[in-house]
Amino acid sequence: NYHHENEDNEHQRRSRFNPNNNNRQQPQGYSRPFHRTADYDPNAKYSKKKQMEYKSLFVDPNEPIRLNKYLANAGICSRREADEFITTGVVTVNGEVVKELGTKIKRSDVVKFHDEIVNLEHKVYILLNKPKDCVTTSDDPQARLTVMDLIKDAGNERVYSVGRLDRNTTGVLLLTNDGDLASKLTHPQYLKKKIYIVHTDKNVTKHDMEKIASGIQLEDGEIHVDEISYTDETKRNQIGIEIHSGKNRIVRRIFESLGYKIIKLDRVLFAGLTKKGLQRGEWRYLTEKEVSFLKMGSFE
Repeated sequence: NYHHENEDNEHQRRSRFNPNNNNRQQPQGYSRPFHRTADYDPNAKYSKKKQMEYKSLFVDPNEPIRLNKYLANAGICSRREADEFITTGVVTVNGEVVKELGTKIKRSDVVKFHDEIVNLEHKVYILLNKPKDCVTTSDDPQARLTVMDLIKDAGNERVYSVGRLDRNTTGVLLLTNDGDLASKLTHPQYLKKKIYIVHTDKNVTKHDMEKIASGIQLEDGEIHVDEISYTDETKRNQIGIEIHSGKNRIVRRIFESLGYKIIKLDRVLFAGLTKKGLQRGEWRYLTEKEVSFLKMGSFE
């Protein structure tokens, strides 16, 4: 129970969310805090070229591959979504519409999705420290800065953001052309841990902290957070919050429901990935180890 924790536990909770805490010791009671991945140099071992290729396998171009897997490997969508597209008749192989699920094709076949040729691409995994005033779309009719503008030097592969951060939310954002992984990371069944640092327009009372900790009723149902604490007892308008929910604008809506306005919202962890070593607007490729961990579900 939030308000029955002793002072030692409260200190551990505060230090856990304190952005200035450089202590690598893992607080007791947390199996995988975000400090775990924050003590290595991501560029120390792998060149950018190798990070992009991820030990690509040499395969026989004539070896059959399921059509839904082909579309997923090309970064179009997940396999499940590909099945839906196939049954609606928007996928053609060598000029013929294919609607039968389980169809196998050759990599040398000409596959089109909505009349556009689909090419297999190297899998690319990019971690961006998203700045403020930047939209999470591939293009913007209002000509605002987009995340794609920031990673334009990352290569020719077409990538998509895994989930979204609204325009004024900063921090960890993953972009990839791996449709299967993106679907797994955002699917309600496999929701991944996210940690945010929240700055509000006024001090958040302990009573409201307890309310959030015990569950808040919003218009789309009750929402529960995993952990919540002040990042610093002297600054009670700065809150650390850990949550697994992937609902739209969920952190902002939690605080707005209690009469607070969020001045700054920064995501410091997503699925075990942090922005360690990245300035606002900077990006890097994930390491092979990070990609493997994500695929195996090793990160919470």
